[in-house]
Amino acid sequence: MIQNEFLELGKLNILRVDRDTPHGLFLMALDGNDVLLPQAYVKDEMMIDSLVEVFLYTDSEDRLIATTLKPKAMLDQFVLLEVVDTAPFGAFMDWGLPKDLLVPNMFQKEPFRVGDKRFLKIIYDERTHRLVGTEKLGDFFERKVKNLKPNQEVKILIISKTPLGFKCIVEDKYEGLIYHNEIFENISLGEEKTAYIKTIRKDGNIDLSLRKAGSKKDSTSSDKVLTLLKQNNGLMPYNYKSDAQLIKDIFGLSKKEFKRSLTKLQDENKIEVKDTGIYLKD
Repeated sequence: MIQNEFLELGKLNILRVDRDTPHGLFLMALDGNDVLLPQAYVKDEMMIDSLVEVFLYTDSEDRLIATTLKPKAMLDQFVLLEVVDTAPFGAFMDWGLPKDLLVPNMFQKEPFRVGDKRFLKIIYDERTHRLVGTEKLGDFFERKVKNLKPNQEVKILIISKTPLGFKCIVEDKYEGLIYHNEIFENISLGEEKTAYIKTIRKDGNIDLSLRKAGSKKDSTSSDKVLTLLKQNNGLMPYNYKSDAQLIKDIFGLSKKEFKRSLTKLQDENKIEVKDTGIYLKD
């Protein structure tokens, strides 16, 4: 491990144990500044001059303090957190530390309620010199997309549901969207997935697909129908006339893909489609 040169708020630090006190251990960075690791986090193996990995944040009295606990997200990271309390000036989120994370009213899109789950970014508030959360993420996305192109595989994080579709963070820096009519599987906020770039728009936003263009959808879709049939004793009460939303929920396919799969499987003499449903042939 390499010792930190400076104390870095909101991040993991590797610091040297400098001295032992009744209140805990004082840990020191290379620049000579130190921070208290309270007695509750001290372990027997933490000897003088040994290196310890800690997270630095401020306590209820705004004093810099160290902990061996790791929060659900650190400075400049995105995270889905639950509201555990509210106050006239903001809301408090459970981020895995004894002191809850504050989201001031000015950083909320709409009022938070206890039990809500909100997608946030952890930032440093210059006014209060504290770590806080913000729900207003637009200013943090890069608008000049570099080294990405259509059909490229990317890592995404689902951050919100809108009337158009699901907003995503693409490669930790860009804003993307998957349209509702192109989603044929269950997805949820905070979920990390692989996606493919459809279009990079002039405003820097990226249209995404969960399927690669040109992939063999027919085979994949028909295999999915066959697998579900086998799991249901060779009979399922669906056919060409079944409701599109029901098909999406059960098979994870669009109505068009489902109908194409049924036709393909019938042509291969693997199924029979009747008014009462789909039947697997011997």
